[in-house]
Amino acid sequence: MTRTSLAAALLAVAAIAAGGCSATSQDTGGDDSNEPETEGITLYSGRIPAAIGGAIDAYEADADRDVQVRFGDTGDLAATLIEEGDNSPADVYFAQEPGAIGALAERGLLAELPQDILKLVPPQYRDPDGRWVGVTGRARVIAYGSQVAESELPDSPLGLTDPQWKGRVGWSPVSDSLQQYVTALRLEYGDDAAREWLEGMVANDAVDFPDNVSIRDAIASGEIDVGLLNHYYVAQAIEAEGPDYPVKLYYPPKGLGSLLLLTQVGVLESSERKEEAFDFVRSLLSREGQEFFTATSKEYPIAIDAEPDPSLDVPLDRIPVPAGNLSDISETQATIELMQETGAL
Repeated sequence: MTRTSLAAALLAVAAIAAGGCSATSQDTGGDDSNEPETEGITLYSGRIPAAIGGAIDAYEADADRDVQVRFGDTGDLAATLIEEGDNSPADVYFAQEPGAIGALAERGLLAELPQDILKLVPPQYRDPDGRWVGVTGRARVIAYGSQVAESELPDSPLGLTDPQWKGRVGWSPVSDSLQQYVTALRLEYGDDAAREWLEGMVANDAVDFPDNVSIRDAIASGEIDVGLLNHYYVAQAIEAEGPDYPVKLYYPPKGLGSLLLLTQVGVLESSERKEEAFDFVRSLLSREGQEFFTATSKEYPIAIDAEPDPSLDVPLDRIPVPAGNLSDISETQATIELMQETGAL
C-alpha cells in the first residue's frame, strides 16, 4: 500500500467503527491544578481519558513532566500519524485495537523498543520485531442473562447460529472488537468458515447494537438472552452493582470464543524525546500502571507477574491469543468487506 491508500484504509475502518465520527481532546480527566510546569512527551491516545488518564497522571507525578495528550479514534490517529510522517509532534501512540498500530509499524514509523521493556511482556503479547508491546487484554466472551443456564450455552460462538438462538443473540458488527474476532476466525479457520458464521448469524436474526455496553444493558433488561462482547463491560457492572447483577460471563472453550484482544503502545521513530517516551511505556507496564488498568477497567494486565483483578476467575493463560497477524490493517479491511458482503454490516 502507498502512504495515501494506507491512511485512507485506516480512516475507512475508523469511520465504520465510530459511525463516521471522531474526536480529539487534551483533557486526561485528572486534576489539572497539579500538573507539572515542565513540558514532556506528546501522546496520541486511542483510549478515552477515563481509561488511561490515571496512568498518565501517575507518570506525570513521577517524572515531573506534563504529558500533552491528543485523544481520538485509534484509526483516525494512526491515519494522522501516517500523514504527518517525520513531522509528527507525537512521541507515543496508544492503540485500542491492533490493525492501526500494525499499519504504523509496517510504514517504519515505530522505533524498536529497548530490551528491558520487551522483557516486561511475554513474547505472545508483543511485536516479534519489538516495535510495540501489549498493555492490557480484553477477552471476547458470551454474556448471558438470568433466564439462561450456563449449561445451555454452546462451547463456541459458532454455535449461536443454531435455530434455538434465533432472535435471542446480541452483537455489534460496527465494533472493533467483533471485527477483530471475525479477523481471527478468518486467519484461524479460513474465509469460508467466517463467511458461513456471519451468514448464519444474520439469518438467525442476531440483534444489532451500536456497542458492547448496549448489548450488556439489553441482556440485563431481558431484551435479549445472550450477547457477544468484551469481558470487562460485565465485570465493571458487577463491581458497580454487586454480585446480583443479572448478567454473567461465559468463556467459551472452543471456536476462539474467549479470544484475547490487546491494547498496545509504541514509540514514534521520529520522536525527539525517545528516552522519555520509553520511560512512559515502562510506567504503563510497571506494577502501579498495571494495577491502575486492572482496578479501573477490569482488563487483564499483560506485564509479567502482574496480578489480575480477583473478580476475573479465568486465568490469562487459558485465553487463546489470535493466530495470524491481527495487526495487519489489510486483514481488517478484508474482514470489513466480508461483513458487508454477508449483510452483517
